[in-house]
Amino acid sequence: MKNIKSPLQAFLHWEETCPNKVFLRQHINGEIETLSFKESGRQIRQIAQAILKKELPPKSNIALLSKNCDAWIMADLAIMMSGHVSIPIYPTLNDKSIKLIIEHSDSKLLFVGKLDNYESQKNAFTHIPKISVEKYGINESETWESLLERNEPLEKISLPDPKDLITIIYTSGTTGNPKGVMHSHENFINAARNIINTLKLPTHTSYFSYLPLSHIAERIGLEMGALYVGGSLTFSESLDSFASNLEATQPDLFFAVPRIYAKFQEKILEGLPQKKLNTLLKIPILNKILKNKIKQKLGLSKALYVASGAAPLSDSIIIWFKKLGIEIIQAYGMTEDCIISHCNLPDRNKIGSVGKFTAGATAKLSDIGEICVKNDCLMLGYYKDPEETAKVFDDTGYLKTGDLGEYDHDGYLFITGRAKDQFKTDKGKYISPAPMEMLLLNNSDIEQICIVGMGIPQPIMLVIPSETGKNKSNFDLSESLLNSILEINPTLEKHEKIEKAIVMKEDWTIENGLLTPTMKIKRSHVEKIHSPMYRAWFDAEERVLFE
Repeated sequence: MKNIKSPLQAFLHWEETCPNKVFLRQHINGEIETLSFKESGRQIRQIAQAILKKELPPKSNIALLSKNCDAWIMADLAIMMSGHVSIPIYPTLNDKSIKLIIEHSDSKLLFVGKLDNYESQKNAFTHIPKISVEKYGINESETWESLLERNEPLEKISLPDPKDLITIIYTSGTTGNPKGVMHSHENFINAARNIINTLKLPTHTSYFSYLPLSHIAERIGLEMGALYVGGSLTFSESLDSFASNLEATQPDLFFAVPRIYAKFQEKILEGLPQKKLNTLLKIPILNKILKNKIKQKLGLSKALYVASGAAPLSDSIIIWFKKLGIEIIQAYGMTEDCIISHCNLPDRNKIGSVGKFTAGATAKLSDIGEICVKNDCLMLGYYKDPEETAKVFDDTGYLKTGDLGEYDHDGYLFITGRAKDQFKTDKGKYISPAPMEMLLLNNSDIEQICIVGMGIPQPIMLVIPSETGKNKSNFDLSESLLNSILEINPTLEKHEKIEKAIVMKEDWTIENGLLTPTMKIKRSHVEKIHSPMYRAWFDAEERVLFE
């Protein structure tokens, strides 16, 4: 595959060499629909023909709003095949956010696929032509199915210039409005090649795709990975069927965000309390049987790699799963560097770190400890924003990530915080909350945490309890949180010691705007809502308060 210069060329290679190999597997209506490379290719060519008939200006931007599904992948490849640029949009965004992206990107056409909240979103794009997918219940004037009926497959295909723009990915925006990150065809195929070289994945790898394809990690790690190795992509029908669909798939690679692993842990402990689990694991014969049964039930019995990214995963969860024979490796990267930065591997997995360089990457720390990355797939820049683009590259071409870190003597990278997350208490002392939050997340009663402290003498922690924590009485939960504070405080500098814990009455979710679509806390939004209460909470007599 060394001569492959673009994702489209990779697809065409597999379409020609193994046309009958399954490429897409879609769970729908309790069944599985499969499409081979040849069958997918026919639809992709028909949709590309339909796009070309619209006579859009060359290299137009075409938006793609959908949950992960077979049509998402085929639409993406049809956009490439017709010589245009994809603008993926998170399917959970509200109409205001969607409209902002469509307008900023100058999108000329919109694919509407599998969605949960279409009625509340459609006001965002009344002005733009749309192509909807009937089998997912959305019937616009022009549909995927009607285009397949009216168009013959495109025969003459021009491969893109590798340096041409393939996509603009709008970041999920933890600190403000999203920025459009521009990547080329060459970037995407280089990133896929680097991941395959790092993981040494076999040809025809099986993937299970459910995290948003509008996010760089899923786009590169799964979509581009599958295109590079001729793999298969399986899509879940719904959140309710996620567990059974994953169990039925048993993919070769499984990638998740930390929240998924916490949910897995909770589900296992519901059926098998920790005390009983510990006892069974001590019995040699039952130990192996139990581990295999749990792996099978989770859908991980064949997984060569079980990975976590997008946010830090607590050490305690990694250790807990390791006792079950499930080795979770953490990876680190960002939209701007095509996630080609650092990762752990099963044979060199240092818990608490994000590993060593990924193949194709190198990195350095700036004078203030900021992680700076260079590889062969760095972004072309931010769309319509040359000033911001200039700010994120240093004078030697390294991307400034905004994350702070340090390397240990073995070359493993540890993330110590984010420069923009630092805050100053009214004592004038700066605090980096991330390392403290990671330690506190070892408490299984905590699902999400945000340490704050602007304008008060000492930091306080805002807490969303896990299901385990929510099932406890207020007294027991208070004791648990207070014990965590008393455990961590002796390890902190005087100005860092946590004074209070405040239990939030409302979860932080994507829907209420306090989580990004990749489950990262929007710290600035959380602070904006709650900062007026900091002083009152700090002055209260109780050390654990319920909002």
